[in-house]
Order: sequence, then structure tokens, then C-alpha cells
Amino acid sequence: MGGQMELESVPGVGAKTAAALRELDDPEAALRDGDVASLARAPGISEGRAARIARGAIRAEHDDPGGFTATKRAREIHEDALALLTDRTVTDYAAKRLETIYPSGVRSRIEEVRSFAESAMTREPDPAVLDALSAVEPLAEPGDVRVRDRCLATRDAERYADAQAAIPEVSVEVVDDARQLAELARSYSTVVALDEAFAGVDIEGDVRVEPNALEEPESVVPERVLTFFARNRDRIRAAAEVHRVADLDAPCDLETLLSALDQLDEDGGVSGDEELDRLATAVDDLDAAVSTAESVANDHLREAIEEQDVTIEGTDLLSLVERGAGVDSLLQRELADEYAAAVEKARDHLVDALALRDMEATARRAFPDEPAYPVEHSEDVVARLREELTAARDQRATRRKRELADDLAEMRDDAAALVDAALELDVELAIARFADDFDCTMPDVTESEGVAIEGGRSPLLDVLFDEVEPVDYAVEGVTVLSGVNSGGKTSTLDLVALVTTLAHMGLPVPAESARIGRISELHYHAKTQGTLDAGAFEATLREFGDLVADVDHRSPTAADGDGTAAGDDATADGDGPAGGTDDRPVMVLVDELESITEPGASAKIMAGILEALGERQATAIFVSHLARDISEAAETDISIDGIEAKGLENGELRVERSPVKGKLARSTPELIVEKLADDGTDDADGFYSDLLGKFE
Repeated sequence: MGGQMELESVPGVGAKTAAALRELDDPEAALRDGDVASLARAPGISEGRAARIARGAIRAEHDDPGGFTATKRAREIHEDALALLTDRTVTDYAAKRLETIYPSGVRSRIEEVRSFAESAMTREPDPAVLDALSAVEPLAEPGDVRVRDRCLATRDAERYADAQAAIPEVSVEVVDDARQLAELARSYSTVVALDEAFAGVDIEGDVRVEPNALEEPESVVPERVLTFFARNRDRIRAAAEVHRVADLDAPCDLETLLSALDQLDEDGGVSGDEELDRLATAVDDLDAAVSTAESVANDHLREAIEEQDVTIEGTDLLSLVERGAGVDSLLQRELADEYAAAVEKARDHLVDALALRDMEATARRAFPDEPAYPVEHSEDVVARLREELTAARDQRATRRKRELADDLAEMRDDAAALVDAALELDVELAIARFADDFDCTMPDVTESEGVAIEGGRSPLLDVLFDEVEPVDYAVEGVTVLSGVNSGGKTSTLDLVALVTTLAHMGLPVPAESARIGRISELHYHAKTQGTLDAGAFEATLREFGDLVADVDHRSPTAADGDGTAAGDDATADGDGPAGGTDDRPVMVLVDELESITEPGASAKIMAGILEALGERQATAIFVSHLARDISEAAETDISIDGIEAKGLENGELRVERSPVKGKLARSTPELIVEKLADDGTDDADGFYSDLLGKFE
């Protein structure tokens, strides 16, 4: 998929999903890279959905028809393999990202993941790094930013629609002239006019003419950037810590980024600005400070009156009464100095309590010089002081927000890269931990048929991995695997399936070494429970009939029948059909198919299936207790391997877990009879010896 990607061409992406993906800066790159974190930032796209979309894009990229896990048991093996990996992730993201790694028969896809896995295996799973990863999450886009103290204004209807789309956080108003613009300025603290025609218009209030505002939305709504960083602050800090502990190369200077984040509060406001804090505190504390200042003045006057004898001559009192004089006149005459001192105390308290600077003169006018008792503030002056403080606070906040938003906006892409790198590190560490925990190695995926495993140990067994006995097993063509009950036939089949699946995922396998012939599909048929009825038996035969017919269509041509598949190698990365898997063989694993019907008929059926698969160069392993009968029923030679029992010891079966090539394994009953024949309990007629002879 070179060049521009048609989003709707990706499997699982319809018109609605494509529209959501187009909200991303570069959805095509995210799809090509399988970038689940970026895809999940699209509106309405969860991480799980993003992983499915990424898988579809990867398949389209590699012309991969999918369908590698062709049966229920094969799908279970893939799920088990994924679980082993995801159990070693720290973040939910990494678990979802690993779901984009699936088994494929396409060489280009296998090699792509192999390259990633080989690099991942060099990582050291440091506990400190894993601890730091626990707080990392994909960045979230806040969708609830709304700013009500400013608006955009334009005279153009088309620009009105553009403004609503570009800056949805604020209201957009249509105005015809400067008069309507002035009306808006009385309703909003800031009005941003988008039309050049308004330049030079003298309007009271904060009216800015910015024709390019739609190209620079952060200048109008710095809250967009600040809220984004405030919501993601802890995630970015955690990602920075991951980079520090893991000694990763960061996309930006971490100290600069962290310092900028320290200037944000959790709501997206500016923190750490002493002047802004002073103004904000003054606005919040104004009423309380005025009330306390009044109390200070009145307490002073009350004490002065109580401590001073006020004497009024009769003629003076009569004169005051005749003039209608009140307490204020009395204060002015007798306590003028004390009143002045009380008012000065009130003014000083108000200025000091609010830490006022430029507005000290306004604050002092809040308490008038004219004597009155009780001392009361001037409501008009306090209202004016509140307006001045609020305006200063908002202007300071807006300026600081713009400054901080400008700084952070330049680091937004770097912050996203920082988090994405930390999340991807978790994916790599999961693979490294998987490889380390299960002593894995990278397998050799070849163009020849068959599978060869040395020192393979299955992590799917219900025992500690260190206690699992290693298995060596190699198969080319079709083989019957025989062995005693509980000897490890099914676990060997599981090991082959797991190693084959992991190899086709491009991942390391739990073995000392492994060679896996590239296949297009894995058919694994688990053991059936009990004899099937006629209908189920017919359905099973049809399933194998379809499988044999499909294998016939997939068989390599005579030109590349030697297994080199040169033509496929030459075009595997291209756009033609050879990039798919239609010309690749399949692997068929079957566990005790004889249980589907009577033993005699089962042996004949399995012999026929194995013959057909052998003719079509499929790799097949059939686990069966009827190996001798199958061999006798087959018209061609069929290989028989055996998991050999060494004997019985204290009633316990001792088994050599690695199958022996060309060896029909002895059954448990034969071992018991042999033990009886050899331990001296045989009777005079040689009963046990005769029984033992029946097994030859």
C-alpha cells in the first residue's frame, strides 16, 4: 500500500470509522505502523478496536489473506501464545498492541515482526523500568474544553462556519458593524475579530483583530493546549521517568518539558506565578478583607471613646441640636484625630491583607475621610477595586496562559512521541521477558516443508517450566506418532503447534533451536470426546475431505516443488498474488482421530487421509494408538514415530519424552505384561510370556 492510503480499503474500516480516523494528524502512518496508541486517539475508537483495525491494515499492507489458524484448537494455541506475551506486559496498551502480532504465512510480514522481536530481545527487563511503566498510559484528548469569557466575531458567514469548526471551544458571533462589535465587548472579557476591516476601530474593552486566528487556535484558546497537558501530566511525567530509568533517547529535553508541566495545575490553569497568585487571592479575599478592615477601624474608635471623656457645654449641645447635627459632627469635633487614625488603620489593613501594589490608591478610597460611626466602606469604590483586581488577574492569567501554551504547543508532538516510545518499550520488554522466561531462540523459517525442534519445552503444561523435560522432534511429510497413555503425545503435538504458530508470528520459540517450514494454514484437530454419531461422523469426514481438496489447490508447482520457492521469495513483498499464501503448504495436527468411530474403520480412514496429505506435500502428525493398523491399512509407506516408554518403576511409567523416529512405541499393557514375565511371577506354562508374544 504505497502512497496515499484509502482508509475504506482497510478490512473492518467503514465510512464512519474512516471519518473518525481522519481526525488524526496522520492516520495512514498510524495504520502502516500498527500504532494502536495513535489509532485509539480517534473519536470513538477504543484500544481493542484500534488493535483490530491495525491488524486489518497490516494484512492489507502485506496482501495477507489471513486464516492461518484454521481450526478451533489452532486458534486456542494462538490465544495461549498471546496470553504468554500479554501476561508479561505492564500497560493495557502493550497488551492490545501485541494483538496486532498474529501468525501469518506471508514472508514479508514474518520478517517484519522478526526484525522487531530480535531488537526487543536485546532489552533488559529492569524492575525499575517496569515499575515506572505502571503509570504510563496513552495520551487522552480532552473533549470537554469550553471557554465562556471570550468569543470570535466575523462579518462573513463562510468564515463563521470555518471558525466554529476550527475553534469549537468558544462562541462565534456574526456582527455587521463596529457597534455590534462593541456590544459583544460588553458581554465578553475578550473579543477576537477575524476581519481585517475592524482594524483600527476604537472600541472600549479587550477587542483584538486577528485575521489569522483560525490558523493559530492556541492564541485564542490556550486552554486547548493547557487542558491537554494538564489531563496527561502524570502520564507524560511517567513516560519521562521511563526514559530516564531505561536510559532511552528522549525526543526533547526532559527538564524543559517537566519544568513547563510544573507550571500547570490539575485544571489547566497556570501555577507557580506569584503575581497571578497574589491577584487571584486578592479577588477571592476582597470582601473578607474589607469587612475585617471595618472591624479594625470600629474597634479603634470604640476604645478611643471608652478611654476619653467627651464634654459638651449646654449652649454647644443646644447649638448642635438646633443644627440637626449627629454623631458624625460630634466625632469631627471631639474625636477627629482618633477617627482619622481609625480610618488609616482600616486602609492599611486592606492594603496589607490583599498585598496590593498598583491599586493601593483605589483601596484607600474605600474608606472615606468624613467621620461616621460605625465606620463603613464605600460600596462603589470596593466594586471598582474588585473590577480592577479581576481585570488584572484575568489579563495576567491570559498572558501567562498564552506564554505557557506557546511553550507547550511546541512540545506536544515530542510529548506524544515520549509516551508512545515508553508504551512501545513495554511491548518490547514483554517479548524480552517471554524469551527470557522460556529460554527462547529465534527459529529458522524456511521454504522447505516440515518442522525440526531441538530442546523444545512447552510452557503450556501444568507444571513449572523449569521442570518440563526438553523434547527433540523432527517431521517431514506425514507421520503417525505412537506412544503410551500419558506419555506426552498430546503435549508434543501442542509443542509443535506452539512453535509453528510463534514462528509464523515472527517471534522467538521455546527451544534450543527450531526449523519451521513456512505454511499457509495450521489445522489442529483436538481429541474428540467419545464416539461420534452418524451425522457428526459424516461432518468430520467432510471437513477432512475439504481440507485435502484445499491442500491440493495450495500445493507448490513443479517449478518450485523442491521447496526453494524462489518465485515466492521474489514477490513476497510485492502487490501480486504471490505475496499471499495460496501457493504454500499446510500443517495438519490430529490427536486420536480413532475415537470418532470403531477402531478398524478409524485406522482405514486415517490411512486414507494421511495418504492424500502425503501426496500433496503437507506436513501432518497424527497421534494414534492404532499406528500398526494404520500402517497395515495404508497402500504407501507411512512414517511411524514413537514416544518410547522405558518401563514401569514402582508403578510409575518412565518415558523418553523425545519421539524416536521410525519406532512403534509399546503400549502400557505390553509393559505391564513384560514386567510380569520378567519378575519371576510367571507360571509353569509361561502364561505371561505367551501374552507378551502376542504383542510382537
